[in-house]
Amino acid sequence: MEEQHMAGPPYRYRLQHRRLMDIAPASASDDDSGHHGSNGMAIMVSILVVVIVCTLFYCVYCWRWRKRNAVRRAQIERLRPMSSSDLPLMDLSSIHEATNSFSKENKLGEGGFGPVYRGVMGGGAEIAVKRLSARSRQGAAEFRNEVELIAKLQHRNLVRLLGCCVERDEKMLVYEYLPNRSLDSFLFDSRKSGQLDWKTRQSIVLGIARGMLYLHEDSCLKVIHRDLKASNVLLDNRMNPKISDFGMAKIFEEEGNEPNTGPVVGTYGYMAPEYAMEGVFSVKSDVFSFGVLVLEILSGQRNGSMYLQEHQHTLIQDAWKLWNEDRAAEFMDAALAGSYPRDEAWRCFHVGLLCVQESPDLRPTMSSVVLMLISDQTAQQMPAPAQPPLFASSRLGRKASASDLSLAMKTETTKTQSVNEVSISMMEPR
Repeated sequence: MEEQHMAGPPYRYRLQHRRLMDIAPASASDDDSGHHGSNGMAIMVSILVVVIVCTLFYCVYCWRWRKRNAVRRAQIERLRPMSSSDLPLMDLSSIHEATNSFSKENKLGEGGFGPVYRGVMGGGAEIAVKRLSARSRQGAAEFRNEVELIAKLQHRNLVRLLGCCVERDEKMLVYEYLPNRSLDSFLFDSRKSGQLDWKTRQSIVLGIARGMLYLHEDSCLKVIHRDLKASNVLLDNRMNPKISDFGMAKIFEEEGNEPNTGPVVGTYGYMAPEYAMEGVFSVKSDVFSFGVLVLEILSGQRNGSMYLQEHQHTLIQDAWKLWNEDRAAEFMDAALAGSYPRDEAWRCFHVGLLCVQESPDLRPTMSSVVLMLISDQTAQQMPAPAQPPLFASSRLGRKASASDLSLAMKTETTKTQSVNEVSISMMEPR
């Protein structure tokens, strides 16, 4: 009994201690299991939230991508119905590469449509890219209108449209690149005018005449250019002329040569009097501009405000005076140094004077102009030119002074100055 009494408590203590030791690890294991379980749940919830958010972002991106492509497809589809041979659509990446991402070094100039850039395609072909400016007043409808109309005007004496780009927010027209720039850069530069010998000048006159004949009579639409001038005639590497810048053009699908009225746009030195004073234009308005251009090519002088200020009369009035006084040789450009066939030069001179007559009814059509230029008609076989206009009317005063006319010409030229390089703008149908 005594032994049991003495041994009892320690035994019980050991037994209780052993039980506690058995229970403690089990409790710690349960706590760890609960802790790990809650952590796993949090991770799973986090992953699920991330997946949901990413899925939402992806859905939004896909929606925006489909919407953007739908708009682009709609724009392209609107560009489709042009002709049996569709205009090539160029991708933006290739144009970026060709123009070195529209670098300043490749910028040729800027007009109403936007800046013009020179580019080189992968195969080495040079292009001129007209990029619609964000500040341009021409939107998608005008862009489509221009693509459709200019794509239908294909002639060796018109600047050729190669393709267009409608991608993202960009709208661009791609034209052939003409390395010699514009006619005025040669004609009115004493350092370069010597490169225009008689054969070259005669070829330029005839090429411009054929291009205008195509616009007036031979194209699918009758086109009145309304801004024919030396800076809007570009020259290729063989000095062949290409008419450009149809920003002021009017398109007519119906036949007939009846005059039309509209806002006066263009450059006064080349404007027909009925258009400059009353806003009345027709194919004969273009004929007048062509006549002024012919006289400029023969004389090497510009019919502008500087000539008017210096001589107190216009270049065309000077030309008519010298013609009547049989002093036509004095009118010819000194850079020619008298090296030209007299009969051919006088025929061009005569045609130019016939085109700048004051009455539109007296001016020849472009088909008659081409025939006269390629024929062997003499001055006796051609009608005598009447006096060119004095540009005196109620708009500038019945007896407008040379200073008034000079100011008007200078102002209008400044307003409508166009880029001498490839320049394209909206063609405005009736």
